[in-house]
Amino acid sequence: MAPACGGGRGRSPLSPLLACLVAVFLLLLSAAAGRAEAQLQPLPPLAVATYNYTSFQAGNSREAAELVYSKDARVYQGALQVTPDTGNAGTYRDIMVNKSGSVLLRRRFNLWRRVDDGGNATASQQAPRVQVVSFNATFSMNVYQLTAASPGEGLTFVIAPSRDEPPPGSYGGYLGLTNSTLEAAGPAANRFVAVEFDTLKQSYDPDDNHVGLNIGSVVSNKTASLAGFRIATNETTATNYTVWIQYDGAARHMSVYMDIRGRPKPPSPVLESPLDLSLYVPETAYLGFSASTGTSFELNCILDWSLSIEIIPDKKSRTWIIIVAVVVPVSVAAVAVAAFFLTKKLRARRSMERRQGRLEHQLTNLPGMPRGFEYEKLRKATRNFDERLRLGKGGYGMVYKGVLPADDARSEGMSVAVKRFIRDDSRGVSDFLAEVQIINRLRHKNIVPLIGWCYKKGQLLLVYEYMPNGSLDQHLFRRGVTDEQRPPLSWERRYAVVVDVAAGLHYVHHEYTHMVLHRDVKASNVLLDASFRARLGDFGLARVLEHDRNSFTDLNVAGTRGFIAPEYFVGHKASRQTDVFAFGALVLEVVTGQYALRADPRCPVLADWVWQMHGRGALLGAVDQSLGTAGFDHDEAARLLLLALACSSPNPGDRPTMPQVMQVLSKASPPPEVPPFKPQFVWPPEGGAHFELSDIEVSTTSGATGNGGASSAMATQDTSSDSFHPHTAPNSSEGYFPALSSGR
Repeated sequence: MAPACGGGRGRSPLSPLLACLVAVFLLLLSAAAGRAEAQLQPLPPLAVATYNYTSFQAGNSREAAELVYSKDARVYQGALQVTPDTGNAGTYRDIMVNKSGSVLLRRRFNLWRRVDDGGNATASQQAPRVQVVSFNATFSMNVYQLTAASPGEGLTFVIAPSRDEPPPGSYGGYLGLTNSTLEAAGPAANRFVAVEFDTLKQSYDPDDNHVGLNIGSVVSNKTASLAGFRIATNETTATNYTVWIQYDGAARHMSVYMDIRGRPKPPSPVLESPLDLSLYVPETAYLGFSASTGTSFELNCILDWSLSIEIIPDKKSRTWIIIVAVVVPVSVAAVAVAAFFLTKKLRARRSMERRQGRLEHQLTNLPGMPRGFEYEKLRKATRNFDERLRLGKGGYGMVYKGVLPADDARSEGMSVAVKRFIRDDSRGVSDFLAEVQIINRLRHKNIVPLIGWCYKKGQLLLVYEYMPNGSLDQHLFRRGVTDEQRPPLSWERRYAVVVDVAAGLHYVHHEYTHMVLHRDVKASNVLLDASFRARLGDFGLARVLEHDRNSFTDLNVAGTRGFIAPEYFVGHKASRQTDVFAFGALVLEVVTGQYALRADPRCPVLADWVWQMHGRGALLGAVDQSLGTAGFDHDEAARLLLLALACSSPNPGDRPTMPQVMQVLSKASPPPEVPPFKPQFVWPPEGGAHFELSDIEVSTTSGATGNGGASSAMATQDTSSDSFHPHTAPNSSEGYFPALSSGR
């Protein structure tokens, strides 16, 4: 009788290996069946640690051992001063303006863990369980307004990923949590959760006296005004308040209660929200407080603090008994699996090399193709893609500022913007090639020029001319720490910007060999050169139409909310008219200095608000207030506003064409006549809606992400109504090449 794993005469040499693999498979199948019969065991109870500070005293050894202070925080007069305080009125502005601070417990807490069920999970439970701790934090605070001016900015209870000092530039509206660059990077780069008590209204805040839940951003996920609870943290009276924060890790739910110090906890919370900490903070993190001041300032004091928190024990090493009879088959199986994956990896590498060769051939044979760059040269130019040189981000990846090295005689010292794609699959390569094929052939003074490309070892890079004055939205809205110090954009430059953008759009619509639909005209995609001449950028969503086509239809909706024409939302058909609609929204932003989607819930759409002003006979009241009544040409302002309203008509047939727009802007034609009330949207449009199946491009993106099947550098706002937040700036600085992102 042949042995179970032996090799008889005439058998294939692989027979022993196959027999052993079958044995391993049966063994694992038997173990899995045993596990499926067992039930999930309840999670073990956790011990609770408590911290209690009835007051704070300088020199207290216990507090010194347990608390970590940033450089702008200290203990003074029995309280934690999270930002500096002073009793000398003459030094307020020197000491207290633009400060940020933090006070954290030195101990690092395990806030969640994946639970090893020891093989007892049922078959239906494919993903490991996650255990999240519960905690209760109670503290008294005093946010004291020192002067008659408005206070600022706010105080937070924070779960922080590290004990590091607040990042540079975290003063003002960043609450000691983040800064403009980190804010632009999004929640994935800012792994904190904070409960904010805000005393200065920003554009994204409901008022100057509210509590908010912040997840990786100072733009709160949920807010509640405190005025309705008769709580005022923004008054000159030095009222002490007690805050109770309760987090239920099992239910994944947070509740915040608040009342005047000395009163019992109220029955109803001022704010509550579902919250799964395991999704937003690292497994280990720190608890404490952060605060900031800006040009307006205040005292941010913590008077007492108690904390009780569940403690997850450290992981214990486990010793498993290894059965000798299983060692050999498992080892053989491991070798077979390794060989399989090695073969697969080699095939993938050969496939990538073939794809790279085909793409390089296509690029080098494009007419008038800009030069190809060596990857190492671009890596050095961007200092190895230093985050501090990042200009913007989008679904495609990142854009970095770079300076070409001095050994490049053709472009020595030239500043460039390097667009780095993150996708190397077939779709990413297609997006890359499509953008190159469009932008490479566009030659116009109001289009951002392409300089070159690079494709090396899966790295897709495009090199564009650098625009030193960044993107238009930075100058219009002045959101970031740096941008807030910019002077308002003058009327002359605003009018010139509108003319420049119109010229670029007219070129791609009517003057280029083929019609090009941009599909994402907005302020963050308008770049300003050294002379403040405007260039239309980011053609990642653009589409070239053949001569017999006037529109493009796909399954998703591409672009940015507030700039998408209503007929495109309904019929998914992009045309010259949909670009004109977006141009109208852009012109309204330029003239009013407001976002296309406003923070006012009573009238959230900017075009609707301007139409209301027009209907009341107060059209010029919509002009940006920062310009003053004498800071703009009244006739030109009325011309632009009427033109923008005509472009913003809900019905495409009522919108002007770009040649007509150019006539109005050059003052060769009068501004269009606009009805005093916004027309109703009519669907289907006059003549009916006609779609051809051959026109439809099937998108590979998941959900209505606004990318139209393309990985875009400019799709800065998800077009899905489920994910869109009207109080978030809809065209934040995630454009093609804005100067260092201003964040918020």
